[in-house]
Amino acid sequence: MKDLRFITVEGVIGAGKTSLVEILAKRFHAGMVLEKFEDNPFLENFYADPAKHAFHTQLYFLMSRYRQQRQISQIDLFASRIIADYFFEKDRIFAEINLNEEEFALYDKIYGLIERDVPKPDLVIYLQASAEFLYKRIRQRDRNFESDIDFGYIEQLCEAYNAFFFHYKTSPLLIVDIKGFDFTGNSKDLDLICEEVKNLKEPRRILSRQW
Repeated sequence: MKDLRFITVEGVIGAGKTSLVEILAKRFHAGMVLEKFEDNPFLENFYADPAKHAFHTQLYFLMSRYRQQRQISQIDLFASRIIADYFFEKDRIFAEINLNEEEFALYDKIYGLIERDVPKPDLVIYLQASAEFLYKRIRQRDRNFESDIDFGYIEQLCEAYNAFFFHYKTSPLLIVDIKGFDFTGNSKDLDLICEEVKNLKEPRRILSRQW
């Protein structure tokens, strides 16, 4: 655990990333970096008309995430522990889905120039779930700017995330099948996650407990 100074939690919309980060930060006495997605002025319009607003939405996210990640790189991670509710590579996952060929070509040039300055996490926790499970969660939390999210879009994201993490080898990876876990309401589930984080020795581990 002493070597885990920068941990990121990832997952498709509705996976519970922020909730888990807030809990882990308390448990491990760590600072938090939370994505400021609600600050994106193009997001609500994007969900209503993706083709029209995708490029502006994506560039805003790219630069916002880059600024946050640069702030992390300036923190003395030998003296502090940071847990973030996203990692920088997610931006490119979304861009590949949302942008047309010309837009993505321009985006990728910008991404390539700045991603080298972004710190690499010591551990990535991927909260995995089916599109059906996540879409139900999104509807239950009833956020205004998410009201126009299409189920097919969540399916696309799940496929893209699973493909990405199937090949991911940059940092140690803990994959958690969240359908069988209740981080906020069951202390035993949280204890299990924390033990996995503290004792993780494999470069890739899958944690699943269905009932």
